[in-house]
Amino acid sequence: MTDDSRPLLAALWMTGAVVSFSTMAVAGRATAVELDSFEVMMYRSFIGLAIVLAVGGATGKIREIRFDRLPLHLVRNIGHFAGQNLWYVALSLITLAQLFALEFTTPIWVVIFALVFAGERLTRARGLAVALGFAGVLCVARPEGSGDALGLVLAAAAAIGFACSIVGTKLLMRTETVFGVLFWLTVMQAFMGILTAGWDGDISWPSAQTWPWVVLFGCGGLLAHTCITNALAVAPAIVVTPMDFVRLPAIAIIGAFFYAEPLDAWVLLGAALIFGGNYANLLNETKGRRRA
Repeated sequence: MTDDSRPLLAALWMTGAVVSFSTMAVAGRATAVELDSFEVMMYRSFIGLAIVLAVGGATGKIREIRFDRLPLHLVRNIGHFAGQNLWYVALSLITLAQLFALEFTTPIWVVIFALVFAGERLTRARGLAVALGFAGVLCVARPEGSGDALGLVLAAAAAIGFACSIVGTKLLMRTETVFGVLFWLTVMQAFMGILTAGWDGDISWPSAQTWPWVVLFGCGGLLAHTCITNALAVAPAIVVTPMDFVRLPAIAIIGAFFYAEPLDAWVLLGAALIFGGNYANLLNETKGRRRA
């Protein structure tokens, strides 16, 4: 860690992220009674856009919006939109612990995409991360285990969409600001939501009982990513990443308490394998940068 690293502050930010992601999962299940995934994502984007514009107008960050990298923004947001919709559909088909465990395979897919599309070298640590990651997936989605097969496939596919989004974000952040990325995320995904939710000419309006859950879902998404970004700003990724895995036992407890979902030891073992691979690779990458 560097001298200016503040791990305790990073832990506070990551606590906010864990609470936000968990809140999204609970709110998402509540909205699924009335709305389909496209409708929820559309309303979420509207809420996020309103917040982004309000903050940008109040702080002057609205001037950071750029128009010269819209194709990459579009590709990045298609991946994120697809991943979010797949995640939302899987939310009602499998346990919360299974969903979050499979979501943690996203860094594994980032490594694979970097090898295939960016021509990066396959190091021993990267190979170990991929191997342990897929071993973890087999533990979570074992044939004799509980959970809907379609839901498990959708959750795994959502991780691929999130990985595409992360790679796109890394490329964009060479010239863009966080505000610029969030602005185009909410604008583009609002239009994607309108197109996909309204393709059949029928967009459901949330009831008075569902609106609070929709707002909570939308705010939770923005807050979660804001917390992670701020955590990475005050501490290295090698410190922040293990904190993110606190989400799994937290959401497993929520699933058991609110939805009577079983605490599956195999799911926890699979998540531990996925985490082990990610952390070993991250540790190796950090040491490599220090040597360089």
